[in-house]
Amino acid sequence: MAGGKLSPRQKMINLMYLVFIAMLAMNMSKQVLSAFGFMNEKLTASNVSAEKQNAATYANLATKAADQPEKYAEHNTNAQKVQALSLDFNAHLEKMKEELLAGVEDPTNYETMDSENAGNEYFFKGETLTEAGQTFLDKLNTYRNEVITILGDDYKDIAEKVNVRFDTSDQKLKDGEGTQPWINNRFEGFPLITTITNLTQMQADIKTTENEMLMAMVQGQLESDVSMRNYTTILVPDNPATLQGANFKGKIVLGKYDATLKPTKVIVNGKEITNIEGGGAVLDFPAGNVGENDIKGEFVFKEGDSLVRLPINTKYAVVAKPNSAVISADKMNVVYRGVANPITISMPGVPDNSITANAPGLRKASGLGKYIMNPGKGTSVKINVTGKLPDGSTVTSGQTFRIKDIPAPSAAVRGSQYGVVKMPKTSLQKMSISAIIPDFEFDLKIGVSGFSVKVDGSPTVKVKGTKFNAAAIRALSKARKGDMVTIFDVKASLTGNSGYYLKKVQPLTVELTN
Repeated sequence: MAGGKLSPRQKMINLMYLVFIAMLAMNMSKQVLSAFGFMNEKLTASNVSAEKQNAATYANLATKAADQPEKYAEHNTNAQKVQALSLDFNAHLEKMKEELLAGVEDPTNYETMDSENAGNEYFFKGETLTEAGQTFLDKLNTYRNEVITILGDDYKDIAEKVNVRFDTSDQKLKDGEGTQPWINNRFEGFPLITTITNLTQMQADIKTTENEMLMAMVQGQLESDVSMRNYTTILVPDNPATLQGANFKGKIVLGKYDATLKPTKVIVNGKEITNIEGGGAVLDFPAGNVGENDIKGEFVFKEGDSLVRLPINTKYAVVAKPNSAVISADKMNVVYRGVANPITISMPGVPDNSITANAPGLRKASGLGKYIMNPGKGTSVKINVTGKLPDGSTVTSGQTFRIKDIPAPSAAVRGSQYGVVKMPKTSLQKMSISAIIPDFEFDLKIGVSGFSVKVDGSPTVKVKGTKFNAAAIRALSKARKGDMVTIFDVKASLTGNSGYYLKKVQPLTVELTN
């Protein structure tokens, strides 16, 4: 078209042809921009759906972790770390899109979003990156590296996908000559709508990463649960202990007590057990000697074309028939009036729910064999115990405990110093006076409401409260180094039990050091 002499008519035809080509190119460009806009809409809608699905799976995993921490706690902890990273990076990408679209009047008119300037100015400043561009690149690299670290070797396949999905290494040019930085390759010189769609796709990649990780964690654990190799044998005796001369009765079952499990063979102590009920081998043989006895053997299951052998290696105890209860005071062989004395009551071979104990002031506490004794008047109290044995018979026993009053408290300073104490008078006048019972088995809280102070050469001063008042401080100011200050007549009571009258509080003597 450009060579030789052309007639005016041919020139006009050529011009019209060029205009036609330009119009086609312009129309194609607008269609491409709209296509990117529609793609961005679909990705955004898909991301909302994926986020809801992932949120439900996160919640499901957290519930499983609460119900079965040994199986799912570590999975849940790692998932929460990835979730936090994903939320942070996704929020940053959303903020970037808002900033890029800040100057766009109608974000739904994709054909107007053809300018390259918005993206170029956001990411690049000459040959370097803007602060926003560098922050984006750092966020992306941090997300990729930390997620890969969390996934570790347990989820190597997903970690490899994450590495490819969020790869920021230099990109080869299409002509095959040289490379270009990743961020330039993806964001430099592109219309604004393609940049927005690119960021939305990256948000979709985040959702995909979360979904793959969650599915692998939940599905992987479920697959592990159903494998026969993860079961263990458990001995479940009919009674906590077996009486001498009786037969031991019980079952050996598998870990989850799955009644649908049917072993191929069960061998116990060299003999095959044929009585199988509810997934467990029913045992019934002479108990043996008093003491610990071994139960050894194996459960045999067929899994696929191979046999899985689960070893049985446990013990059971045989005890002599009891004729008395075992009663012990947790603190010492006496009980104290005015405090809650913990008492443990048990009977060998008898479960806790088959034991009854009675005594004035005795009540059941939480825990096996745990009781609380609050003795009343008198010098002793007897605890009577009855136990129902597995064979239906009963054993009764009893023990008498001495009742003692709480020892006399001692006036104290600094929380634990009592008797004779040395300190400067400037320190003493600031001290709080308390009352303690030294070397007592119970940690009692004692409140002080007042005391008296006697300084050498000065009359006695009465004080209300726990600290020196003005009169006591004046008397103390007249004292000299080496003088003795006596704190006595301390008014004390048990916190929470004001009805109990403590013995007279022992005085405190302070030798002044200045």
